[in-house]
Amino acid sequence: MCNTTTSLDALFRLDNQVAMVTGAAGYLGSAIATGLAEAGARVVATSRDVERARRAARQLPTPCQQTHVAVSLDYLDPKSLDSAFKQVLDETERVDILVNNGHAATAEDWTSVSHEHFTRQLSNASGYFELARRVRDHAVQRAAGASVIMLGSMYGLVGSYPDAYRDICAASPVAYHALKGGIIQMTRHLAVYWAGDAVRVNCLCPGPFPDPRRAPAELIERLTTRVPLKRMGKPDELKGAVVFLASQASSYMTGQTLVIDGGWTAW
Repeated sequence: MCNTTTSLDALFRLDNQVAMVTGAAGYLGSAIATGLAEAGARVVATSRDVERARRAARQLPTPCQQTHVAVSLDYLDPKSLDSAFKQVLDETERVDILVNNGHAATAEDWTSVSHEHFTRQLSNASGYFELARRVRDHAVQRAAGASVIMLGSMYGLVGSYPDAYRDICAASPVAYHALKGGIIQMTRHLAVYWAGDAVRVNCLCPGPFPDPRRAPAELIERLTTRVPLKRMGKPDELKGAVVFLASQASSYMTGQTLVIDGGWTAW
């Protein structure tokens, strides 16, 4: 698998690359990390809970006999960002790809969210930026490029449907919408400033990918009616997109938002 024979195959391969994936133990993060590992990358799996990170790293495929790494990281703690990135470089010596995926969630909707909760949710964007800047500075220091992938959401592009949530659960959190919209704009901003450093920054925006183990069945039914493809997304359907953004297959792409939403935002 590591010996490719065609140029197209080579464009999508990530052999000898180190990919740092935050929230790698989560519902979507685990699929993203798996896709990068399948493409040949050595994956650094992070989670706020180091035991979850270790389990996630152990479960990743090793088609090129890669040794994956587990690190504890909390976006909301600057000291954690410092120690986590230092540990990553101590163990891998480089980071070629960053997927800013994880975040500390909030369940508070517009009716109940406090100033403190709203501000805390937006602080995830600070963590995304600080970690991305570390990767950029590291890439410049070693005179190499890098690919930074921010995880946005269709809810950073469009509003939600209030009737999809009514009488089932809290509305989609307003602070989450503000966070994801900000991440999309931050992607554009960093992309133009870092292009000269050969550091590409793009945003992957998933649409409806609810975890069926947690989301109410009635909510999933209502959301499905809003999707042209008439179903929810499956985590594995993000793997191709993230490998594309991480690899040389997207070498002339930066500052862009790739939306995987079953057609939701096409209405």
